[in-house]
Amino acid sequence: MKLIISRFIAILILVIPGLAAMTGFLFMKDAVFEYYSLHGDASVAHPSFAWGHFVLGLLLFVAGMSFLGGWILFRDRKRNYVGPRFKEKRKPKPPVQSS
Repeated sequence: MKLIISRFIAILILVIPGLAAMTGFLFMKDAVFEYYSLHGDASVAHPSFAWGHFVLGLLLFVAGMSFLGGWILFRDRKRNYVGPRFKEKRKPKPPVQSS
């Protein structure tokens, strides 16, 4: 039972940032679509862009995708699936001084 609960929590940790990224993408898409759709409407003289909606969407998208990307990179480094470019840099050991 403990294994099932821990796996469920792990899935939630991945699903929540994914939902945040999806919501952010939809906010950005809606802001751009609304701006362009108002250009075709003759009753609106000067359509304005919803900057607040767009920036909130951008923040949600970047935060969610950064979390997911970092998690995948961490997992792949642990399993040694990454190329040499993405491997962790190891500090050289200091030379041993003999007396």
